Amino acid sequence: MNDTMAASSHRIMLGPLVAAIDQGTSSTRFLVFNAKTAELLSHHQVEIKQSFPKEGWVEEDPKEILQSVFECMERTCEKLTQLNIDISNIKAIGVTNQRETTLVWDKETGEPLYNAIVWLDLRTQSTVERLINKTPGRNKNHLKHKTGLPISTYFSAVKLRWLMDNVDEVHEAVVSHRAMFGTVDSWLIWCLTGGKSGGVHCTDVTNASRTMLFNIHTLEWDPELCKYFGIPMEILPRVRSSSEIYGLMKICSSLKSGALSGIPISGCLGDQSAALVGQMCFQDGQAKNTYGTGCFLLRNTGAKPVMSDHGLLTTVAYKLGRDKPACYALEGSVAIAGAVVRWLQDNLGIIGSSEELEKLAASVGTSYGCYFVPAFSGLYAPYWEPSARGIICGLTQFTNKSHVAFAALEAVCFQTREILDAMNQDSGIPLTQLQVDGGMTSNRLLMQLQADILCIPVVKPSMPETTALGAAMAAGAAEGVSVWSLSPEDLSEVTSEKFEPQINPEESEFRYARWKKAVQKSMNWETTEPVGNGNGESSIFSSVPLGFYIMGSMLMLIGANYLAGHD
Repeated sequence: MNDTMAASSHRIMLGPLVAAIDQGTSSTRFLVFNAKTAELLSHHQVEIKQSFPKEGWVEEDPKEILQSVFECMERTCEKLTQLNIDISNIKAIGVTNQRETTLVWDKETGEPLYNAIVWLDLRTQSTVERLINKTPGRNKNHLKHKTGLPISTYFSAVKLRWLMDNVDEVHEAVVSHRAMFGTVDSWLIWCLTGGKSGGVHCTDVTNASRTMLFNIHTLEWDPELCKYFGIPMEILPRVRSSSEIYGLMKICSSLKSGALSGIPISGCLGDQSAALVGQMCFQDGQAKNTYGTGCFLLRNTGAKPVMSDHGLLTTVAYKLGRDKPACYALEGSVAIAGAVVRWLQDNLGIIGSSEELEKLAASVGTSYGCYFVPAFSGLYAPYWEPSARGIICGLTQFTNKSHVAFAALEAVCFQTREILDAMNQDSGIPLTQLQVDGGMTSNRLLMQLQADILCIPVVKPSMPETTALGAAMAAGAAEGVSVWSLSPEDLSEVTSEKFEPQINPEESEFRYARWKKAVQKSMNWETTEPVGNGNGESSIFSSVPLGFYIMGSMLMLIGANYLAGHD
């Protein structure tokens, strides 16, 4: 909803408002919702720059991330004032964030000690290999019984270990007890509640469960896991529930108006958990898929963690209150979804914009036997295969850019199908419909393809900002705030559109089988063994030219408004 549309609603009694900070991989947003109807009243978005210092490295500036939050807050408050909406009606602020992205800062100066290492970064592959080599049977699932996760470059602990091993400032700050570690949520909450002058150093259970240092059964940092990675527990944030008052907003020079000073920050969820809450997936068996930079399918498994036998992650879905039980989810993570759109635009020049992709693909309505496996950063779930690389196969003289565009959209759908199949096998109860959100869901052809390939309906909410909505819901429902009911009946403004399958299951199965064959051909393209790069450092890239990696695992991450901007 745009701000002009929202203007008419201020004339009625709005009641309490709740805001959300949505800090994603490619952008930051600040959004304000009506707590009674879930209507989005106003928002502002700022893109985030990524830097790529070396092959496979992806970084962001923590100060830029923080400044983008201040800018979004300031501009949104200005827009609300122009709409004659009273900012003092904002009763709480929630935070949702790109997960696994890792920061370390100095608690005395408040300064970051290094750039944030982004979740997709591959520099820790040699660290991962070293860790796996010391496990019995070189088993990458050695820690899964406690963490729900495989040992992978994806998660925060290996990024933190790399920082401690390779950045002198981080090592010295740890030794002198000045270092603070956190994911993006911890950095933001600490800064917004005072920073070096009494800021609150905390995280929530959903973000903690993505670090590999957190025991998902006890819901606490685990001494044995910390010892395994060689990480001192004193630098870790305090783990809290996803819905409680962590601290109050403090006036800061970067936020000119000071209008939000004193408002409680009372909700915190990793972005995929926030989308699960925003989609109201509170029942065991309900699932949602978010189409952002990557693609993330979460299925609520209730009060007990379900360990996957088919390559999925077990994660904490949410804990909506200090005295409330934790709920868990099975998750399938796809590294490249919306990012493939940017790759087609920036690297191949096939399209001029994301909107053009849908038109190009629709012009042919088929891939004509062309299959695209966008394994630019290896394959995540259900394979967890870092050696895979992107391929386009099944080409003939007839194949043109429209077929490749169609194959790219199909690739997103096939990757989701692989995850859904794994979830159905783990749970034993097939999903009957899939709820979706994220930037790519504006592509109607993609949504129809997804329904066709899954052979079940795909349900898209009319209000696409479900990630921010979930953070706002958690904040507004917190004890001491209590302005938001989590009952589905109270979300009367959120309607949805359903895409029904339109092809016969036999055709869907044939296309899916061909996709699976293409995936096998993408495997084992790259060694994962570290090799020297001539300057005493390790590199996982031993045989493929630099340009391929720039094309395959770096430029595709450039932020775009089209993408949802999450991990």
